Amino acid sequence: MNRTAERTRRTKETDITLRLNLDGTGKARISTGIGFFDHMLEGFSRHGFFDLECTVQGDLQVDGHHTVEDTGIVLGQAIAEAVGDKRGICRYGSAILPMDDALILCAVDLCGRPYLNFDCCFPVERVGALETELVREFFYAVSYSAGMNLHLKKLDGLNAHHLIEAMFKAFARALEAAVRPDSRIEGVLSTKGSL
Repeated sequence: MNRTAERTRRTKETDITLRLNLDGTGKARISTGIGFFDHMLEGFSRHGFFDLECTVQGDLQVDGHHTVEDTGIVLGQAIAEAVGDKRGICRYGSAILPMDDALILCAVDLCGRPYLNFDCCFPVERVGALETELVREFFYAVSYSAGMNLHLKKLDGLNAHHLIEAMFKAFARALEAAVRPDSRIEGVLSTKGSL
């Protein structure tokens, strides 16, 4: 099984090259120009056991919005391509992940129908060079580009760094569970017979 994808996106605002291997070991090579965002994508890769290479040249002289949102678009497209027709995978995944004071719930359904439920407010406007309002924009872009139902909910926490990092790690664990093959599943996991 070769569950890999390579995607590019070139606009007047961003130039992105991304490679994803769903069956990797958690190796990452990330360069987006936003240090904290790099750290989050590295955590996503490591904790989901996904190999991820991502290079972004964005219009950071404007702000981080296009860089973060477009990276989410491309990652979502890569997830959809790598997972393919979804035959034999678990489809659903969830995680409740603690990080110090933060406790995050994440649930994923690779149903083909995009939806984001994001329930978290951050106590500060930025962590490092990442504007915290862009966290929702990233996950919105991923969910819609991948065609996934994605729920992220803060159960507890005060520190924005911990909350965001727990979100990326919880998403990684939930997605890893959703894309995991299960030999008991014939075709796709749906009573309709298709997703």
